[in-house]
Amino acid sequence: MFSFFKSKAVLKDLIPDGHIDIHSHLLPGIDDGAKTFADTLQLTKALQSFGVSEFITTPHIIQHVWENTHEQIISNQNNTVQTLTEKGFSTPFKAAAEYLMDDQFVRLFQNQDLLTLKDNYVLVEMSYINAPIQLYSILFDLRVAGYTPVLAHPERYLFYHKNTAEYDKLKKAGCLFQLNLLAVTGYYGENIAKVAESLLQKGLYDFVGSDVHHDRHIAAFDDKVKLKDLNPMKEVIGNNQFFKG
Repeated sequence: MFSFFKSKAVLKDLIPDGHIDIHSHLLPGIDDGAKTFADTLQLTKALQSFGVSEFITTPHIIQHVWENTHEQIISNQNNTVQTLTEKGFSTPFKAAAEYLMDDQFVRLFQNQDLLTLKDNYVLVEMSYINAPIQLYSILFDLRVAGYTPVLAHPERYLFYHKNTAEYDKLKKAGCLFQLNLLAVTGYYGENIAKVAESLLQKGLYDFVGSDVHHDRHIAAFDDKVKLKDLNPMKEVIGNNQFFKG
């Protein structure tokens, strides 16, 4: 007997073997992600079990909140990799950063090299309250400095939900878009899931990221996706191979 109701896919089952995760908070004690190395190991092993074969973890750099320096991030990465190796973990584990676009960010990239995902690709985010007043000036200056901005989780900026033309404007300004995988399960809310689906259907996403901070995020990979059409998402997931080391 044929069923008219097709079973939804579970998120973790959509992650292919050999996947490269380009957005996570796995370095211990450096931001609102992993608190200890034990957390790092647990989260890393969980992602690896889903099919992740390379990690580019991205601690926050946010003025007055997470004022991580490049030196602190690289030092933490080196110590973490050494300890992971001692635990028998051999999967590539690199570090970049997730930069909040603010005045400090402009001074930063004008005065020193940024920690990038690969080559000149840099992960950036905005405040969840509002976009920077000088957003397009920041993006222009960033491009002039030789960087390609990869905007983290555009679906989560609620101030764009009723002004979706801004997404097209951001793309024209040179922004690439990174989908948070958990968005399509409704983890962040139904509206965000709908916006993520709309952006996928329009072909606006370039890459995906787990944005894993803690074990609740890991658990949500067991949830079913809310997409009617999985093909656009599968294509975007495949694009992450660009970052293969």
